[in-house]
Amino acid sequence: MTALSILDFVRVTEDTDARGALDNARDLAAHAEKWGYRRIWVAEHHNMPGVASAATSIVIAHIAAGTKTIRVGAGGIMLPNHAPYVIAEQFGTLARLFPGRIDLGLGRAPGTDQITLRALRRSPEAADHFPQDVLELQAFFAPASPNQRIVAVPAAGTEVPLWILGSSHFGAMLAAELGLPYAFASHFAPELLISALEIYRSCFKPSEQLARPYVMVGVNIIAAESDTAARRLATTQQMSFTNIFRGARGLSQPPIDDIETYWSPLEKAQAMKMLARSIIGSPDTVRSGIAALVAETGADELMIVSDVYDHATRLRSFELIADAGRLAAEQPAFSSETI
Repeated sequence: MTALSILDFVRVTEDTDARGALDNARDLAAHAEKWGYRRIWVAEHHNMPGVASAATSIVIAHIAAGTKTIRVGAGGIMLPNHAPYVIAEQFGTLARLFPGRIDLGLGRAPGTDQITLRALRRSPEAADHFPQDVLELQAFFAPASPNQRIVAVPAAGTEVPLWILGSSHFGAMLAAELGLPYAFASHFAPELLISALEIYRSCFKPSEQLARPYVMVGVNIIAAESDTAARRLATTQQMSFTNIFRGARGLSQPPIDDIETYWSPLEKAQAMKMLARSIIGSPDTVRSGIAALVAETGADELMIVSDVYDHATRLRSFELIADAGRLAAEQPAFSSETI
């Protein structure tokens, strides 16, 4: 059975504040654990009023403390924003607090705008060092050698599993070269999904962490009792994408009856290109959509975004998705490997 996991943007809405968003993320994780989701990740984004996960490692601790078995991690940490040594300390601490439950997904994008990059003290060429930074971070998680002068305490020996995140061929090639699991961000950049997965699988080199290629596919899924109801819920995410093009990143907005009144034809085309892989509809629609996506991609795991405005309604969406995933698993082309 292809595993189902969750990417939570920790959305601040027009009806919640940042604390409410953080507590909602923790509550979602507790429910997801009962529904059989394998992991829940949060992402590093900066200077975005509608996203409360900028201090990603702290948010992970908050979520992990409210759960017992579900894996919790970063999807991802934008490594060029940080010294690998500091990230090792943070995630090594998490691994000591929540052993066997912490994941570390790594991306090379900034996760913000150019002005905020300067506030982060991020150098323009930082992304060029991403492969070396990944190797450095991996070394800090390994057991310390007797004469090692710089040790990431308490990270040494935790061997926190690393993932490479990407939306292009670069990430696919790097993940294959390092023998790491690969997560493709088709929930917002679906265009290169199939070709990137082909590159990753064909070039994969086994490593101590991973013997065979392991693919996670990001996908937007919104489930409701009917296709019509789900399409209305989806307008929240569609408005968020439209606002990005307008340079007006604000709080998450409640759904509306007619999205055509909100966006222009150009904005619609831009948003729908990014959301092209979305699965929106009733349980039957979601079930068939999941089965088709897995059959096409051979994904070992789906990382699901269900960007629904109201918390209780979002919980229901994830519950329906979990049920649909179990039903879809009865169809062929599902994998059983676990990492």
